[in-house]
Amino acid sequence: MSATTATPAALVVPARAGPRRWSLGRARRFVVPLLLVLAWQAAAQSGLISTRLLAPPSAILAAAWTLTASGELGHHLLVSLQRVGIGLAIAIVLGTGLGLLSGLSRRGEDAIDATLQMLRALPFLALVPLLILWLGIGEATKITLVALGATFPIYLTLFGGIRGTDPKLLEAGRVLGLSSAARIRHIVLPSALPQALVGLRYALGTAWLSLVVGEQINATAGIGFLVMDAREFLRTDIIVVGLMVYALLGLGADQLVRVLERHALAWRPTLVRED
Repeated sequence: MSATTATPAALVVPARAGPRRWSLGRARRFVVPLLLVLAWQAAAQSGLISTRLLAPPSAILAAAWTLTASGELGHHLLVSLQRVGIGLAIAIVLGTGLGLLSGLSRRGEDAIDATLQMLRALPFLALVPLLILWLGIGEATKITLVALGATFPIYLTLFGGIRGTDPKLLEAGRVLGLSSAARIRHIVLPSALPQALVGLRYALGTAWLSLVVGEQINATAGIGFLVMDAREFLRTDIIVVGLMVYALLGLGADQLVRVLERHALAWRPTLVRED
């Protein structure tokens, strides 16, 4: 091969180097959690940790398998997912609608924002006694708690994203002859979308936190009921299984929003390298 056709050495990259680096990078994230689990198991077997106070990982895995095989875990999981789904849907409608009204209009801000800011300052979990008086101890109270907890992050981030639109982009839209509706559609809403998706991630986390409290109110099904019932019998293995389910559901929901972000915000440059 002549010197003029030789491939520069800097451009020669093994075909599988990228995926291998990606796999190793992902695997490294699980090293510390795995070591912690192994240390936990060893401490339980040696008697350093009382199995009565905290079940070892082996017992937790056995309990998870038993609950899954019997269908009990699946039943409670579906009930909890239904409550979160309904409450989150209400929160998205309310938070988005109020955020648009307040963010796009000064009059809307004057009418809405101050009231919502005062309500946001209240610990919504402290409203449980009032909700029980107003709505009873059925599903309505549990769903309302989820909706209340998730509405405010959606509203605040959407409002902030709308008001944070670059004025230069709005001026460019005016110069190009875009109408007010077109500027909102093509400039304001795309500019606010990144923050709105961040608010959705916060709302999902708050929704699961609200559900934990809601399912302790006269519940007969749900992951929270499963945990509370296990507490009565000192079944720490089932309690940890329930907590792990909550954690995995929260993580899974967050990952779904991340996937949505990658597709909806593909136009936005990022500083984070994929490798």
